[in-house]
Amino acid sequence: MDFSFTEEQSMLRDTVAAYLADNYDFDKRRAVVTKEPGWRPEVWKAFAEELGILGAPFSEELGGLGGGPIENMVVMEEFGKALVVEPYLGTVVIGGGFLKHSGHAGAADLIGGIIEGKNIFAFAYAEPKGRYNLAALETTAKKDGAGWVLNGHKAVVLGAPFATHLIVTARTAGGPRDAQGVSVFLVEKGAKGVTTRDYPTVDGNRASEVYFENVSLGADALIGPADNGLPLVEKVVDEAISATCAEACGVLRKLHEGTLEYTKQRKQFGVPISSFQVLQHRMVDMFINVEQAVSMTYMANIKVTDDAERAKAVSAAKVQIGKACRFVGQNAIQLHGGMGMTDEMAIGHYFKRATMIETAFGSVDHHLARYESLSLGQAA
Repeated sequence: MDFSFTEEQSMLRDTVAAYLADNYDFDKRRAVVTKEPGWRPEVWKAFAEELGILGAPFSEELGGLGGGPIENMVVMEEFGKALVVEPYLGTVVIGGGFLKHSGHAGAADLIGGIIEGKNIFAFAYAEPKGRYNLAALETTAKKDGAGWVLNGHKAVVLGAPFATHLIVTARTAGGPRDAQGVSVFLVEKGAKGVTTRDYPTVDGNRASEVYFENVSLGADALIGPADNGLPLVEKVVDEAISATCAEACGVLRKLHEGTLEYTKQRKQFGVPISSFQVLQHRMVDMFINVEQAVSMTYMANIKVTDDAERAKAVSAAKVQIGKACRFVGQNAIQLHGGMGMTDEMAIGHYFKRATMIETAFGSVDHHLARYESLSLGQAA
């Protein structure tokens, strides 16, 4: 696949890569994720003020760099290489995506806060019985005068421990899994009735169980149309999947490079194990999986702005990414031996992140079924 970056996109990549090389090596990152709060606000501030990358996908009219999904892809791939835990996905891609696409009256001010590094968003959409279905909602929002009253429980809300705002999906009409009746709300995390139970995830990130008990929301809390918010949710989630696939490409590259370097150094029978033909074949298979994942990710990010092609392209990419994360990750650990899973070695941390990405926003089986459904629908 022939894909050339613009000069500005290449400069963005170089800027992010240079900063992370100087400030985000493995030892620093490992020290941060093992203690509270689990991230570095000073790094987030640098992203906003020094690098300006929090404005990468926003228009110049909003104070951004005038980019879009490709700029998110560039940033997220570099973040994957460094295992960055700061909440770019939840804040810039998802929070910013909802604000950009919904026409919310306060979007300009809220996005300005994102670009400045002041507003941090977390996406509260998953529920214990949801099984990747974005419309499977038991959380409800009922009309109360001009506003709403929100009740429910959201599971594994990534980035919620340090978020200032939550983007919440809730059912405002219809049955528990109906496509109609889904609405999206902007909730301040400190609002009365919002409680959280925070915890670390296996890959070093932070998440929360979020509970809403009679949370009063004003009319301006509604993002997008009432009862018909599912298309907006699907659009933003597809953009988030595309960005997550880009992060996965960075993780996969490091898994392959780290394993290749290790096999050149590790000796057995007096020679490097990289000289064994069977392991050379294995490394080639890993390389092919990485390159296929990169190509599919680039395709998805190109097509994510095309509503006619977006869903199929994104699901196709997520299937390839899921398969590659499992194959490359498991082979990286096997070729490192038991030491690959030790906390002291970076390869184990990349494997854990790859494992989490494999099921993020839907497993391989889920996206295969979605791709099939979309293909049959078009054929009909």
